[in-house]
Amino acid sequence: MRLIAADTITQGDTPGLRAGIQIQLAAGWKTYWRYPGDSGVPPRFDFTHSENVKQVVVAWPAPHRFTEGGDTSIGYKGDVTFPLVVVPQDPGKPTMLRLDLDYAICEKMCVPATAKAELALPGGTTAHDAALAAAEASVPKAASVGEGGEPGALAIRGVKREPGTPLPRVVVDVAVPEGATDVDLFAEGPTADWALPVPEPVAGAPAGHRLFAFKLDGLPPGASAQGAALRLTAVADGQAVEVVYHLD
Repeated sequence: MRLIAADTITQGDTPGLRAGIQIQLAAGWKTYWRYPGDSGVPPRFDFTHSENVKQVVVAWPAPHRFTEGGDTSIGYKGDVTFPLVVVPQDPGKPTMLRLDLDYAICEKMCVPATAKAELALPGGTTAHDAALAAAEASVPKAASVGEGGEPGALAIRGVKREPGTPLPRVVVDVAVPEGATDVDLFAEGPTADWALPVPEPVAGAPAGHRLFAFKLDGLPPGASAQGAALRLTAVADGQAVEVVYHLD
């Protein structure tokens, strides 16, 4: 694991320093997304020992589904870069980013891992600008349900809650680019203690669309699905969109 830096961006009236967390995984190993699926541990980023840092915003590249022995997990294989926007307390002073990282790496078994890194952020062009721009491009774009759907564009066109026994299910209609082969959907609850099933493809989609469904299972004790804000992430051949949908 290492930290990289790139040129600045502007966050409102405040310059944001662009950085990234790069994790390089050995062949056959994986690490996890912010919601790991049926098993796994999401990475935890701790920047509290940084200097002249007001805020760090972590972005999550579009993940992949891994199914092994009936267990479905969500994450990354190979190399992954998590883009960061670092807002300094005082833009006129040097900024030192320090990271304590707890994560998990898995092949046939999972191994807890920790790492530390620090990097002075120069706020100018570096050799990592292209790599960080590519990582930023892989982050799902924010959208709304029903938005988009033009030819060649990925979109979540509709969400329907259906009654069921013993649990209702949610069906999501995803419009996909023509010829897309690697299409998937991931669902998250409003808080980290929700453990929704990973959506599965279902039949009956019209041409140019895919349907995914999941049961409203894995809610924390006392929680209600009524009005809950679900975050849905659709990916297809390098494109990715993310919507927040309130269950009615």
